[in-house]
Amino acid sequence: MILNTYDDTVLSEAFGIDMSDIHGLGVGAGWGRVSPGTGSDSHQHDETEFFVIVSGRGEFVVDGVRHPAAPGTVALFEPFESHVLENTGDTDLVFLTQYWRDAGRALTSALNAERKGFGDRPVFVFSTPPTPNGDLHLGHLSGPYLGADVYVRHQRLNGTNAWHLTGSDDFQSYVIAAAAADGVTPAEAAAHYSAEIARTLELMDITPDQFTVTGTAPDYRSGLRDFFSRLVSSDKVTVTEADALFDAESGQYLYEVDVKGGCPACGSGAGGNICEQCGEPNVVADLTDPASALSQAAPTRGTVSRWSLPLHEFREDLDAHHHLGRVPARLRELTDRLFRRASLDIPVSHPSSWGVPPAEKDLDGQVIWVWPEMSYGFLHGIQSLGARLGKSWKAAEPEQDWKVVHFFGYDNSFYHSVLYPVLYKLAFPGWTPDIDYHVNEFYLLEGEKFSTSRRHAIWGKEILGPDSVDAVRYFLSRTRPEAERTNFQRAAYEATLEDTLIGTWQTWLNDLGSRVAKRYGGAAPDAGTWTPEHSAFLGRLGNRLDAVSAGLGSDAFSLNDAAAELDGIVNDTVRFSRKEGLLAETAGWESEARTVVALELAAARLLAEVAAPVMPRFAARLAEAISLPAPTAWPRTVELLAPDSGIRLADAVFFVRTAASAPRTTVPRLTGWLSGLVRTLLQLPADQSVASHGLASLGTSSLQAVTLQYQILEALDVDVTLDEVLGADDVSALASLVEERAAGTAVTELAEADSR
Repeated sequence: MILNTYDDTVLSEAFGIDMSDIHGLGVGAGWGRVSPGTGSDSHQHDETEFFVIVSGRGEFVVDGVRHPAAPGTVALFEPFESHVLENTGDTDLVFLTQYWRDAGRALTSALNAERKGFGDRPVFVFSTPPTPNGDLHLGHLSGPYLGADVYVRHQRLNGTNAWHLTGSDDFQSYVIAAAAADGVTPAEAAAHYSAEIARTLELMDITPDQFTVTGTAPDYRSGLRDFFSRLVSSDKVTVTEADALFDAESGQYLYEVDVKGGCPACGSGAGGNICEQCGEPNVVADLTDPASALSQAAPTRGTVSRWSLPLHEFREDLDAHHHLGRVPARLRELTDRLFRRASLDIPVSHPSSWGVPPAEKDLDGQVIWVWPEMSYGFLHGIQSLGARLGKSWKAAEPEQDWKVVHFFGYDNSFYHSVLYPVLYKLAFPGWTPDIDYHVNEFYLLEGEKFSTSRRHAIWGKEILGPDSVDAVRYFLSRTRPEAERTNFQRAAYEATLEDTLIGTWQTWLNDLGSRVAKRYGGAAPDAGTWTPEHSAFLGRLGNRLDAVSAGLGSDAFSLNDAAAELDGIVNDTVRFSRKEGLLAETAGWESEARTVVALELAAARLLAEVAAPVMPRFAARLAEAISLPAPTAWPRTVELLAPDSGIRLADAVFFVRTAASAPRTTVPRLTGWLSGLVRTLLQLPADQSVASHGLASLGTSSLQAVTLQYQILEALDVDVTLDEVLGADDVSALASLVEERAAGTAVTELAEADSR
């Protein structure tokens, strides 16, 4: 037997508390002690673990939810559940723990959507408030705004209380430059572009639940001053004199938009205060070869007093924060780079006439720097949203159960994931913010960075409309710069619209509708006899559902992955239809043929359900065309459509060609000849139009398709595969394919003979 008793003399530090091992039990085991007023570090692992509370009192915090811990309490943590044990009493909290690896249980937990959900917690999803110095272009829209919108839509379909918040970042120095260029005041420029931004978001079908205009929001200035005063009261934000740059001609203090130079960290070209390449901040005076935007002369150097924060003192606090939520490796690596510096003193105020001055009178003519200001702006947005919803949320009293999710570009990474958590620590020492971060890289336009200031952009209003919005959302989702920079090319967008969304998705859905109309009177058939191939396809659809669920889930959110899976559903179904539909008109296989169509309709239903966050209009139209309401819940499984449901897919229009993507208007010369072969083969009336119809939608059997293959081969010595015959968008497209492979003289002879 093994006897082991608690001995506080052999404890050593682990996970932020005191632990000791118990050997010989066949599983990992140990004693633990949490001192009064302390708690363990938040952590998660692949082992299953349970705690038995022996003495003392406290609380478990498991994935952000609190549970009481008292003597006799047993708590089992599934793999990957983040857990903390806090001592809320006045004596040591002692516990016994055992832990072991179970690969199957770990995999189940990793895939458990319920475990990864947020329960009843309010989830506030922020897209970085845009600077109102111009309208939104596709570079903006592809990043934080589309990301946050899709994220919130998916969370709501899963029953989460989630809201999208953003606004207008009015007090940016870039607004001053835009106002000067437009010949208006900064307030007028901010108001104009803020309204334009809101309209562009609406065109993108992005309607934030809270849009805060910082320049005019009630109580915003007073709340911001109070927040800043809290920072000053911490004794960490102090007035500090440091080097600065000034314009040589006007003497104006230089920062942000007014100065550029070499990044002191990576050497790349950088603007004042931040390097967009490496993500590291600068203090302007440390730029190499600085240049003023206000004059041609080299800037002069001097000193200035500003409110400043010694950020380098908060490494441990940031480490603890980054272990709590979702923090991509890109952000953790940036943080590590920053804290290799000996010191990192960040100014949080600047001399300027545009912005909100602190309540403190220590410095005249300074405003709270807009980036620290934004950390308060998020809390103010929550308060404003709560006021409309009848909630008691207060910016000055953030709550522990709040879940915050940030979407932003990599150039904003320092502010969101490093500076803001420290500011929250100083302003609200009792609050442990639980924040997930989702970062995107730069989206290039024809190989160069989108730029509002240089007007190198495709503006949202140029391309967005009721008929294009879903195509734009799909293409941006598919090409969004998530792990690396990606490139928007107008030709690639047009090709995706033409070949993928119209040529494949819409063609399949229209063809499916035609077949249901012809064979089943426009009503969904019930499944009949199932073959192994049928059940395998159902399983494949289930795998696609799991994959798109993962792509839109909070842990591994990726619009690239989700959009690829939507396309995968369609392509899987098209291949399945081509192979299994060969017996559609063959006697004796009618029952199996019904199952094929029933499964295709199940795929259409699944597509409508899982496309809803990414392409809401398309999803609603598709659902309506198969007699379903617009999706309101995320599917848990793949379901067949109810038999006899009305199917109105044959003439449905989901995507519309633009002028640039419209196909050539020249009719292939062999269209008439091939149309005649098809009418004869299928015994159709001589006046029936077939050129714009696919052979499958016309009811062509596999035997008839083979016959057509031989007729083409015999007449033109052109070999086309069975898949090419049945998979062509229409007879005209097949004629074009045959024309490309045939000898020119043979084509001419057949075309001339047909015209006679």
